[in-house]
Amino acid sequence: MFETLTAPEADKIIRLMALFAADPRPEKIDLGVGVYRNSQGQTPIMAAVKEAERQIWNAQQSKSYISLAGDKAYLEAVEDLLFTTRGAKAAIATPGGTGALRQCFEALKYLRAGLTVWLPEPTWPNHASILHYLGLQVQTYRFRDEATGGLDHAGMMADLAQVAEGDAVVIHGCCHNPTGIEPSAQVWRDIALTLAKAKALPVIDMAYLGFGNGIEADLTGLRLIAAECPELLVGFSASKSFGLYRDRVGAVLAQCAGPETQTQMQGLLTWLNRQNYAFPPDHGARVVQVILDDPDLRAMWETELTTMRAEINANRQGFADALRAHQMATLADQIAAQRGMFSLLGLSVEQVRRLRENSAIYIVEDSRANLAAMTPMSSRIVAQAISALAKEDQSA
Repeated sequence: MFETLTAPEADKIIRLMALFAADPRPEKIDLGVGVYRNSQGQTPIMAAVKEAERQIWNAQQSKSYISLAGDKAYLEAVEDLLFTTRGAKAAIATPGGTGALRQCFEALKYLRAGLTVWLPEPTWPNHASILHYLGLQVQTYRFRDEATGGLDHAGMMADLAQVAEGDAVVIHGCCHNPTGIEPSAQVWRDIALTLAKAKALPVIDMAYLGFGNGIEADLTGLRLIAAECPELLVGFSASKSFGLYRDRVGAVLAQCAGPETQTQMQGLLTWLNRQNYAFPPDHGARVVQVILDDPDLRAMWETELTTMRAEINANRQGFADALRAHQMATLADQIAAQRGMFSLLGLSVEQVRRLRENSAIYIVEDSRANLAAMTPMSSRIVAQAISALAKEDQSA
């Protein structure tokens, strides 16, 4: 039976990681995989996480199952982090943010046959991959203006106005991946009112909380949408915000119109956990809960997160300055205005290949660069290489 198998095409980011690992050149630069790295090129464990783990190790008496939905204290802590008030919300713990999104999309399939799921263009590639695998209909709405590299506000609003009642709309809660474009509060308000008028179901991907403009500012979009739309789904990830990549910590939170629908939605989400992996992992979730519920640890975590965000912003500004030094002011201005870990460099697939083969610079095929992995030296090297590409193409 296996001899007839044709394996699916490997994910482009995972394939890029393998190419980077196999490259023997010592000067190679990895701006592909989306992890935070400090100035020493390390992805450290946060001090707040270390202390929370110490407390858990000292206090924990059992490794028995918690519940199919996950630990209630963890889910309440995440709800309090994301929302201003508690209300009629169903929640489950998941293995990571991808697990949360998978459960959100599984719920959509169960909720309404034939609905369309709208994705921003561009978006994280795994959104479409999972949706297509589940057999859901996918449509796109404009997000990035190819001419300016900024937000296509008019195009986005025109497309969202076409969303049918009962359709779902996937929204990056902050730090859009891959563009780094951050809507203003007024734009978030426009989105919220448009989705409410359409009676659409927002599905908010909250993967980079605190990496944009700070925790409270990064929650602006979610909270404005939650205020206007009686129902929504949130897929939350703790990977970046808490540095818990390998511990796979996530959650789904569903805002419901009332207690009756909350009960039914809780039953659906818990049932979906049972179908996919039964009991979700607890260790990383417990770490997050301990941090959020302990004032001292929470303050420590927020300070560390602020430091990480400042380093990323410094990387972003340094890269923009390096681009300006090579007379690429337009791209530099775009990058400086963006937020989060990523930016699109506006390069073709062929140019990305040449960067990799000629300069040992690894970025994703769509030209997404992880600025959280930049250093002052690498920013100068990458800017010079991009400038050289442009000159080569102009003279060809």
